[in-house]
Amino acid sequence: MKRSRGRPRHDDVLTPAEWRTLHGVRHGFTNAQIAARTGISRDAVKYHVANIVAKLDVTDRRALKLWRGYPKTHPFVAREDEPMAREVSLNNVGQIARHVKEIGASTAFYRDVVGLPLLYEFDKLAFFDMNGLRLMLEETRKVENESVIYFTVDDIDASYSGLIDRGASFVSAPHLIHRHEDGVEEWMAFFEDPEARLLGLMSRRKRSAD
Repeated sequence: MKRSRGRPRHDDVLTPAEWRTLHGVRHGFTNAQIAARTGISRDAVKYHVANIVAKLDVTDRRALKLWRGYPKTHPFVAREDEPMAREVSLNNVGQIARHVKEIGASTAFYRDVVGLPLLYEFDKLAFFDMNGLRLMLEETRKVENESVIYFTVDDIDASYSGLIDRGASFVSAPHLIHRHEDGVEEWMAFFEDPEARLLGLMSRRKRSAD
C-alpha cells in the first residue's frame, strides 16, 4: 500500500498557520507586519492569504476581515445542542490605546517618569496598568490624537452578534491578537461610532494548545 506524501490534512477549516495569518488580516496588519509577527516571509503570508480566500470562498481581503469564524477547538465555538447567545454584556473599559513615535522612549517615560507598572511588551507594543485600566502604547509612523476605547466582555461572540442586531457597524470580526505563555488568549473586534472612530471589544479566554 502506498503512503500518502506530504503533511496530513488538517481537520479544521484552516491550518494553524492560516489561522495566525487570518487573525493578522482581521486586525488590520499588512503582509509585512504579519510576516514579522509570525516569523515567516512575506511570500509565505501571500500564499496563506490566497489559500484562505479560496477555502472560505470570499472575494477579497476586506471580506476576510469581516469573516466570522473560530478554530474548531476554541471555547467560543458553541456546541450544536446550545443555542447561539446574542445578549450584549459590556463590562468596564478595559484598555485605552495611544500611538507613539518611538516605543522605547515612550515605554521608559510611562514606566520611569509617570510611574505606571509595565505589564508586558511585544513587537512595537507596550502595556501598562493604570489601577486596573490597561494602557497600550503602539509605535506608528503617524501619531494621532484619538484614543481607542476597549470594552471588556465575557463572550466576545455573543456581544458581537448583539451589537450587530442593534445596528453597530463592525470593521473586523472577532480575532486572536495575542496568546500569553500561560495559554490565555486575547481576542478583539472593532466597530465604529457615528464619527467613524474605533471602539473595541476585548475578551480574555484560556484554551488548550493547537
